Amino acid sequence: MEYDFGKNERGNGMGNGKHSEAQIVAALKQVEAGRNGEDVARECGVSKHTIYAWKSKYGGMDVTEAQEVKRLRAENAPLRSGRLE
Repeated sequence: MEYDFGKNERGNGMGNGKHSEAQIVAALKQVEAGRNGEDVARECGVSKHTIYAWKSKYGGMDVTEAQEVKRLRAENAPLRSGRLE
């Protein structure tokens, strides 16, 4: 299966840290299928450490679950810092 990691949703290159949940989940599914994490990381334009960080946050989720987790984390961030926006 071939995945396109060349552009993110904004059309920028991958080096800016703005990967969509679909791209993250697609990368993790490749690793789960047996591909080397370093190879997948190279295709995504991230480090192998980023792949494993994604795995700890989003491992085993589908795209909708990952989107919900990301939304909830963004919603809770101001509450944790003590600022209400």
